Amino acid sequence: MNNLAQIDIGKQFGSPFGVEGGQTIGGLISIIIQTSLVIAGIILLFLMVFGGISMIAGAGSNNPEQAAKGKQAVTAAVIGFVVVFSAYWVVRLIEVITGIDFITAPGL
Repeated sequence: MNNLAQIDIGKQFGSPFGVEGGQTIGGLISIIIQTSLVIAGIILLFLMVFGGISMIAGAGSNNPEQAAKGKQAVTAAVIGFVVVFSAYWVVRLIEVITGIDFITAPGL
């Protein structure tokens, strides 16, 4: 029985994943981890800048609500940074224990 719903994505779209001699699923996971760390860093930067500007603007215009919102944004950014930093080191610890390189996969 020929199932037309199945498409070989590697051949159809030129994907290096899932084809013989190509990248493995570990390479895909490495790309996802690297990209998520970069995106988390960018979000952290924007939250810190937004929170800082909001705190300064709130203090300058004598608006305690705006200053409080800025302080909450900076607090959320710092907590997010701690979570992402901890997650990075947990992944590095798993790399050391298992011997599998997740973050800097060879060939990427």
